[in-house]
Amino acid sequence: MPDLLLELFSEEIPARMQGRAADDLKALVTNALVERGLTYESAKAFVTPRRLTLAVGGLAARQPDRHEQRKGPRVGAPAKALEGFLKAAGLASIDEATVQSDPKGDFYVARIHKHGAPTPEVIAEIVPAVIRAFPWPKSMRWGAGTLRWVRPLHSIVATFGTPQDEPEVIRFEVDGVVSGDVTRGHRVHAPGEIRVKRFDDYVASLDKAHVVLDAERRRDIIRADARTLANAQNLELVEDEALVEEVAGLVEWPVTLMGQFEAEFLDVPDEVIRATIRANQKCFVLKDPATGRLTNRFILVANLDATDGGAAIVHGNERVVRARLSDARFFWETDKKTRLDDRLEKLKAITFHAKLGTQYERVERITRLAKELAPRVGADPAKAETAARLAKADLVTEMVGEFPELQGLMGRYYAMAEGLDPEIAAALEEHYKPQGPSDRIPVAPVSIAVALADKIDTLVGFWAIDEKPTGSKDPYALRRAALGVVRIILENGLRLRLLDRLGPEIGADLLAFLADRLKVQLREQGKRPDLVDAVFAAGDSSASDDLVLIVRRVEALETLLATDDGVNLLAGYRRAANILKAEEKKDGAGAFEAAPDPALFAEPAESALSAALDVAEPAAAVALAAEDFPAATAALAKLRPEVDAFFDGIMVNAPEPSLRANRLALLARLRRATRAVADFDRIAG
Repeated sequence: MPDLLLELFSEEIPARMQGRAADDLKALVTNALVERGLTYESAKAFVTPRRLTLAVGGLAARQPDRHEQRKGPRVGAPAKALEGFLKAAGLASIDEATVQSDPKGDFYVARIHKHGAPTPEVIAEIVPAVIRAFPWPKSMRWGAGTLRWVRPLHSIVATFGTPQDEPEVIRFEVDGVVSGDVTRGHRVHAPGEIRVKRFDDYVASLDKAHVVLDAERRRDIIRADARTLANAQNLELVEDEALVEEVAGLVEWPVTLMGQFEAEFLDVPDEVIRATIRANQKCFVLKDPATGRLTNRFILVANLDATDGGAAIVHGNERVVRARLSDARFFWETDKKTRLDDRLEKLKAITFHAKLGTQYERVERITRLAKELAPRVGADPAKAETAARLAKADLVTEMVGEFPELQGLMGRYYAMAEGLDPEIAAALEEHYKPQGPSDRIPVAPVSIAVALADKIDTLVGFWAIDEKPTGSKDPYALRRAALGVVRIILENGLRLRLLDRLGPEIGADLLAFLADRLKVQLREQGKRPDLVDAVFAAGDSSASDDLVLIVRRVEALETLLATDDGVNLLAGYRRAANILKAEEKKDGAGAFEAAPDPALFAEPAESALSAALDVAEPAAAVALAAEDFPAATAALAKLRPEVDAFFDGIMVNAPEPSLRANRLALLARLRRATRAVADFDRIAG
């Protein structure tokens, strides 16, 4: 079956847009093919800085024929209705239609047969439309044209054919750019025209022309060659996958080279050196495996094989790196001359949020909360108070102004340079953590107190001004903050009553938001989110906002439901709850909450269930009070035989009103007993 090769050749595409663009090209073209009845066996998109390429294999040679039947107006309908029908159906006269009868009368019917078009014709229609409507995040027009593209579009390759035959060029034109079978190689090494036929020939031709088409292969070359250069000097590459991804989007022919800078710059913190070299020159840093510290060497990736072996390229990069490191050293030395405490006044000029005040006001709130939380997390209140007060001071330093990603970390370095307590210094960096699901959490008590205070203040503040996340939008990263609270509490085993910190007005709603983040966290661990809902809704209020207890309850409930007794108890509970729900609609909510009267028990199964509850309820209550949740669920599991026997032998809705009410009261007691541990109504399955 024939294959399609499509290349859109332009000026350099920004690296950050390349991956999405390749996915979009593949999706837009293949979806359009399928919509037109054209199937295919495979499709893969490729991208380099100057080209978007799509290879579609095993395409049908032409569209399938289509047979349609279109019902028209009733026989004898007005002439205008008939004219409209003929035009829509593509018929020359009403004689080309047939008449069909149904219970409503006789109607004209058009039987339409459409021959499928050859696939090249369909592609020639699809591709120009895709190019004109391509969803670049940013695009431009150039010259006198009307086409918007990320950078000027120079040429289009579009060929179609089988591996055995000479492929044909699919002819079309987009804003003066005419499709053909000619591309170009590397801008320096092979700038001339290259005629291509099909995908395999195209890849081989580009490779000879110093273009590595596959981005993953470029990434592999960069990783492997950088490690080899580092190992040759007995050094270790500081891995940076995001930088590998970015650099692979800047070059078509990656060539790794090593540069160096003066050792005196190593007095600047390692993270500053790395941020400087990474941000300004897109270079990788190297460390000494013996000490773990950075060395004065770096790896750069060129886009060509230079005739001088890369000496001029290395020299140019070294000159820029040296200048940037000089700036960084100046920032470092200048910042150390001002104490963090003396910087706080400048925070009054920085707005955190128009409705939430300045960073200074926010620091005051975090400081109060951190001091309050400190005893609950095992921290020294005075240290927590100091750390919280200084937590945002580095925002007004020269270094963080240049490299915002170093906030917190630079606070730690400046605190250490001042000789502040190591716990306080560590908290200045760690209070931002975790910044993602895989980031480490703070474990030192002072760091925990400040980190929780920072995140809780953020959540409470934005909830108070009704700036909650909506759908996929979360501009203030509140989901991340909530997940950070959850992880810090759970992974440190902290016993905190969150409602005491969230406030009475917004506490319940914000707690529900935290519950959703807890579900995400537990789902990552393979636990069921419905069990979290069941525990949150338990009758025991102590289950509502102590996250550690919630997880313990979830684990106990999970264990219970993994047993036959647990499964059958759940089934019995549901039967009881359904009966009660139906009868309470008739008699009113709470109609059966009074204690059942043993004198009205008419069957042994009633007495047996009541006696079992007499044992299980207090046993579960004692276990809950002792926070022994496995024991609480085990006490409920022992009800299974009596619950089964009750439903096997008792007609709940007895004709005698007193008997019916008493039996429903017994079921209500069973419902209350289980809800003390978890709301079984919330359990799925």
